[in-house]
Amino acid sequence: MSMNQLASELNISNGALTGHIKKLEECGLISTSNESAGHGNQKMCSIIQDRIIVDIEKPIDYTNVFNTQIRVGQFSSYDVCPTCGVATSESVIGEMDDVRYFDHPDRFNADLMWFTKGYVEYAIPNLIPVQQKISQISISMEIGSEAPGSANNWPSDISFYINDTRLGYWTSPGDFGDVRGIFTPEWWPSNCNQYGLLKLLTINKKGTYIDGMKISDVTINMLHLDYTSSIRFRLAVEEDSTHVGGLTLYGKTFGNYAQDIQVGINYMPIESAQADTKS
Repeated sequence: MSMNQLASELNISNGALTGHIKKLEECGLISTSNESAGHGNQKMCSIIQDRIIVDIEKPIDYTNVFNTQIRVGQFSSYDVCPTCGVATSESVIGEMDDVRYFDHPDRFNADLMWFTKGYVEYAIPNLIPVQQKISQISISMEIGSEAPGSANNWPSDISFYINDTRLGYWTSPGDFGDVRGIFTPEWWPSNCNQYGLLKLLTINKKGTYIDGMKISDVTINMLHLDYTSSIRFRLAVEEDSTHVGGLTLYGKTFGNYAQDIQVGINYMPIESAQADTKS
């Protein structure tokens, strides 16, 4: 649009608009050019970026938390059904819908993984200091359903487990393909799923939460985790769920968030944890 068109649409003067246009251009969100039209030149404004994602994070006390990241393809066990597949930033590993490629060694580099039903399980490194007990686990991931191709309205009940204890489930609303994912590689087909939703799973002394909304009464104390514990994290789409709509996990080179599965493990001295439990 021209400056005159924008000023008219926004019901402001050209002078007031100029400062805003200058700031947007400096930020790389729009570009301007002079074009001849009728009785002279007009300054035309064109959009460069049509979406902006702003991450606002709370300050975190890193003195008593162990942080780690897990690649999407670094699952330790699985049992999945087609449609399914794994892909790196450069290509699909093997063939789509062939479960055998979930064993391919290249899967450790995968940033995209999908299946219709079943589960994948990850071994979370537990490297907290000795004589410490785990007081909270937070897991952040970009996740969605799995439809043939894509379907924004394709609900799926995705269950979460720690060491075989079911924490609860979250219903993914769809398998999103309406617009291309910000980080999705150009080679990935445009008629396939493009991005998921960033979800934060938290297990603490009060229960289990997704994005701050409680999904179950399973607490961190029920899991009995300390510095000696192995931690297995499972994501599952179970056959008897109300919505069996599959699961897709996005890593840092797919979707809208440049991240792998991020894990934060809060801990405290075992003696303090025992006193906290009694209180």
